[in-house]
Amino acid sequence: MNGSHFNRHGVWAIYRFEMARAMRTLWQSLVTPVITTSLYFVVFGSAIGSRMTEVGGVSYGAFIVPGLIMLSLFTESLSNASFGIYFPKFTGTIYELLSAPISSFEIVLAYVGAAATKSIVLGLVILATATAFVPLTVAHPITMVGFLVLTATTFSLFGFIIGIWANSFEQLQFIPMLVITPLTFLGGAFYSIEMLPPVWRTVTLFNPLVYLINGFRWSFFGNSDVSVEVSLMVTLGFLGACLVAVWWTFKTGYRLKT
Repeated sequence: MNGSHFNRHGVWAIYRFEMARAMRTLWQSLVTPVITTSLYFVVFGSAIGSRMTEVGGVSYGAFIVPGLIMLSLFTESLSNASFGIYFPKFTGTIYELLSAPISSFEIVLAYVGAAATKSIVLGLVILATATAFVPLTVAHPITMVGFLVLTATTFSLFGFIIGIWANSFEQLQFIPMLVITPLTFLGGAFYSIEMLPPVWRTVTLFNPLVYLINGFRWSFFGNSDVSVEVSLMVTLGFLGACLVAVWWTFKTGYRLKT
């Protein structure tokens, strides 16, 4: 049933529907991160920043900004994309979607594109909020935007996979709450991994989120705990793994057609 040409109307319809869902809760979507970011600056910036003034030549207040943005980006991308595809499964409308003249690539593009768009906007809102608390300059703006888009897309794909895998709302929350949030905090979002004892530093390097956070931090300050090339390679590797998983899901119909 899928046509050989690109169904841009179908993609746009799904994308617009997903964005409209976000617009209905726009106030909560924007106010919540602003309040959360402000609280992080009050707690981390004031309480810890007064004792630890600089990290790697950067003021502690500015140092935590990339970590804050990444923390929100990870969780928002996952929740937006996972809920976006889980809800049609939950209501049974997924079958209409699968039988429509739209390819699996176009379905993924629409859902992941909408989730990534929402996350990127949120990241920029948090960045704007942060500038009200600390003086901030971005050393490599193009790299910063690149990492922002790449991370939002990768985690939206990952969220899409979780949405297909989940059989309940509890399972939908399981990975973001019990895996991603702890890994973010253990990944150097609010501290330099150079501060850790050698053994823990080595263990931390097995955490993929370390590379995403440090690549993004490098784009701000021109230095990080991990080289930007390694960060980019790990991020692209994670993106590739998510693409393969999504392709396999549609090829086998795993939890989509049963």
